[in-house]
Amino acid sequence: MSATLSEQDRPELQKAIEDIVDSGFTGVQLRVHDERGAWVGSAGVSRLGEPAKPPLDTHTRIGSNTKTFTATVVLQLVDEGRIGLDDPADDHLPGFGLDRRITVRMLLQHTSGVFNFTGEVYADGTTAPGIPWSGKEWVDNRFKAYPPEELVRLALAKPARFEPGTDWSYANTNYVLARLLIEKVTGNPVAEEMQRRILGPLGLTGTVVPGPDTPLELPEPHTHAYYRYEDDGQEKTVDVTTHDPSWISSGGDMISTTKDLHVFISALMGGKLLSAPLLAEMCTPYPGIGYGLGVFVQDTDCGGTVVTHNGGISGQGALMFSTPDGGTTLTAALNYVDDAAQSLAVPFQQALQRLVDEVFCGGRTAAADEAE
Repeated sequence: MSATLSEQDRPELQKAIEDIVDSGFTGVQLRVHDERGAWVGSAGVSRLGEPAKPPLDTHTRIGSNTKTFTATVVLQLVDEGRIGLDDPADDHLPGFGLDRRITVRMLLQHTSGVFNFTGEVYADGTTAPGIPWSGKEWVDNRFKAYPPEELVRLALAKPARFEPGTDWSYANTNYVLARLLIEKVTGNPVAEEMQRRILGPLGLTGTVVPGPDTPLELPEPHTHAYYRYEDDGQEKTVDVTTHDPSWISSGGDMISTTKDLHVFISALMGGKLLSAPLLAEMCTPYPGIGYGLGVFVQDTDCGGTVVTHNGGISGQGALMFSTPDGGTTLTAALNYVDDAAQSLAVPFQQALQRLVDEVFCGGRTAAADEAE
């Protein structure tokens, strides 16, 4: 199906992604699979100053969607009886001095309380910095390599946010620990396990798990990512498409395509990667938060439910939504000009809600809002 036919067939989807571009994004590439078939389209531009739209098979850094892949591998190890969800994580990761009360489940659910190595923002508005991942300092050091153990030790040197299992707080540290757990239990690099267990069986040829020997460049075709910052009072915008993502590790370092993300989330929700009991565990949300084990579980405005994880990393990002049976999916690749203030957050959430309404509610809630 060509982009032109897609736009003609479902103009409401094309309009929705054009609205996301109008909200400030450089480009969007969207893929929808539902009872009407597959729809693929794009809007905006692939690169600032050039007219070409984002390619329909573009590669993008998927940010925190990486967590869903990582959680799936951990749960496969649970399925195989090699670890237990409620094992102390310290049993499998000796040497870090982890609190013995922290379980494997708590890592995947973000209830461990460990400090987030990318920094914390507390309820009273105070902050505690972590590694540099924004501003001029990050731009100047964006090719620095961080071993995952270094990120964990940095986090564990800071006070815990809360007692294990007593609260919820999103922390990238949890998923770096999950990565190290996979490597410890299997004896193999996480990239090798991901390839053997998920990428290979599902034919995800456009997906990359970065490692020490992986090129820093994105595979072709790809869009361009940008970062805006101040330097001596002057605002600068630089192309940061190529950088070393080891600073986020398995909290968000993977590269993929909207087609691969569709195949992955559809297979996962369809029961092809996990047993029914483990998939049910994955999709059981923490009370009041909506986060399960590597996925968010959200109610739609029309009475349904979607399983999702989205992610952004330094000017690129991805969306991944599915019905609980994997029958309807929405996946998207985004490119934009990032900044320390994350100034696109609010307009993006508004545009995203409309997109979700169009796909999972048939546009009914958006139409109702316009009628009011």
